[in-house]
Amino acid sequence: MIEERVQEWLGRLQACGCRLTGPRYILVEILARADRALNPQELHAIASQRYPSLGLVSVYRTLERLESLHLIQRVHQPDKCQAYIAAFDGHQHLLLCSQCGRVRFFDGDELGGLVRRVEQESGYRVEDHWLQLFGLCDQCQALQGNEVVLYE
Repeated sequence: MIEERVQEWLGRLQACGCRLTGPRYILVEILARADRALNPQELHAIASQRYPSLGLVSVYRTLERLESLHLIQRVHQPDKCQAYIAAFDGHQHLLLCSQCGRVRFFDGDELGGLVRRVEQESGYRVEDHWLQLFGLCDQCQALQGNEVVLYE
């Protein structure tokens, strides 16, 4: 599944005229595999381990291109730099761990009543929405509670 995602993204980049350089391949692979939101600096640090001459400008350019193709999406984090995660299919929302950045997608579109109320009160016609919920994932809760987690 992940390798298919990597190949699809590379194909989409190539189809829009992007060169498939070594750094771009590494960035695509990291983002396609990530289970947490990565900001540009984190992405640069991870990718630089495999491609030491990678510049931060290349990271930003690749993020811009992937976002314009709707392959990744921006994650807004309170008091932190924007981060990015692989885009989801369909209409889903984000559940984001405020400690480790792990992201989960969830369905749930029972926002009709709220949207209608906002439209009535504001005079706006809402055309779309994007919901992000912040909290602590189960692993960070366990660490915070000083629980010992044993893996077999």
